[in-house]
Amino acid sequence: MIALLRGTVAKSTTGFVILDTGGVGYKVSVPVSVLETLPEDGSPITLFITMIVREDDMSLYGFGDETDQKVFELLLTVTGVGPKAGLAFLSAMTAEQIAQSIASDDVRAITRVPGIGPKTAQRMVLELKDKMAAFGFARKVDNIATSAKVQSSRDDKADLLSDVTSALMNLGYNKSEASKAAEGALSEKIGDAGAGAPLPKFADLLRAALNRLTK
Repeated sequence: MIALLRGTVAKSTTGFVILDTGGVGYKVSVPVSVLETLPEDGSPITLFITMIVREDDMSLYGFGDETDQKVFELLLTVTGVGPKAGLAFLSAMTAEQIAQSIASDDVRAITRVPGIGPKTAQRMVLELKDKMAAFGFARKVDNIATSAKVQSSRDDKADLLSDVTSALMNLGYNKSEASKAAEGALSEKIGDAGAGAPLPKFADLLRAALNRLTK
């Protein structure tokens, strides 16, 4: 199973790119978002690959990052949504926009994608709403953790708890439950080591607090 290809761009045209990997050219179908960011021919590129094997065909679909690939593969689990439609989605919207449209039951936005009618859109909402909501929530957490200007080594417990509490409030929790979850997660992380234990990283503590809130 091919999961990733790293090589140079041999040729690109509407809908696909030919990737040269050590003298072997792979034809990889890609969304417009990949074509728009392709380097010039002969330049190196890495694509995350979804390989679909049928009785009479083996096709490769490439994405610039694992987020787009994950959304593409989720879309394919819906009856009536094939690879062509999946690429159309990722050509018309970002992965985050797709997740938001499905999670919020925005059928109008979904049906703007070529080839997707109201029945298919409703089926997508029914089958993927929870998964896309969870995906969007996880992405929001990742963005907060990535953008937070918090040192990996902290010596100020109060500041760390304050930062995690604020992040949880940005995700929609009230101050009381956010603060309680942050304090509980920190106690859990430190365990029996007590006050002398090193403080956890912001991202680790945020995820631990979220686990407590979502149980």
